[in-house]
Amino acid sequence: MLRYALPLVLSGALLAGCSSSDDDAVGQVDAGHTHAPGQGHTSLAVGDGTRVSEVGYSLAGLQVRERRDGIGELRFRIDHHDGEPVTDYVEELTKELHLYVVNDDLTVFRHLHPTRAEDGTWTAPFDVPDAGGYRVVTEFIAVDEGGNGDHVVLGRPLALAPGDPGDTAAEDRAVSVSVSEAPTTGPDGELRLVVRDAEGRPVELGTYLGAYSHVTGFHRDTGAMVHLHPLAAPKVTEAGSELTFHAEIDDPGGYRLFAQVRVDGFLHTVPVELTVARSA
Repeated sequence: MLRYALPLVLSGALLAGCSSSDDDAVGQVDAGHTHAPGQGHTSLAVGDGTRVSEVGYSLAGLQVRERRDGIGELRFRIDHHDGEPVTDYVEELTKELHLYVVNDDLTVFRHLHPTRAEDGTWTAPFDVPDAGGYRVVTEFIAVDEGGNGDHVVLGRPLALAPGDPGDTAAEDRAVSVSVSEAPTTGPDGELRLVVRDAEGRPVELGTYLGAYSHVTGFHRDTGAMVHLHPLAAPKVTEAGSELTFHAEIDDPGGYRLFAQVRVDGFLHTVPVELTVARSA
């Protein structure tokens, strides 16, 4: 199981060179953490996206509807243990809830920001290139009865029909991201990623949702999710722009990461392979 120290809009940002309207000023960046979204929070997230219910919260009423423009729409609720929908959330990384859609082969990835109605129903437009098995993962901080925030990660499998061909998490031709240091399991792991342009040169990183990078990863075997944010601003060296992440990971094995970085005003989502070894 992956543990988090507290946590994408149909994202054309998945493809190289696609822009995003979710701009952030550099001054908004918080420092430090290992999470499923959650800079600036101190509690551990409950769940890793492999279960539909955790600590009295459930991902409920999941539906796929087809809109007139041909784009699909996801609808769902987050329910309390009494079956009533959650309507009181703590905004985290500029959003009340982060939604991820990923296929079983980890070749299609969507990071969405749905819209919540007054009755607690969330909706998000989306499309996927291939039919087959997918998983929907929600990440949020709900206000509990005591006025505190419960940070929870829930997931549910979903079968989807084909959509727009070719929109997969393929290699980015404009930006590359590689692992310069892999973490081991345990509370003191450290991940380092190097970001370069197509010529192998360092890049100037902007911010997205208040961070210099968002890294969402999934265990190849279990599907457990991890979401990391850098500890500080990138360090620019001859090798590239290096980002350092604290990574508290319990399970060893292969992970596929989706690193989101903003370069020259465009948001890039780049798949990265990672192997986490068991600590000595």
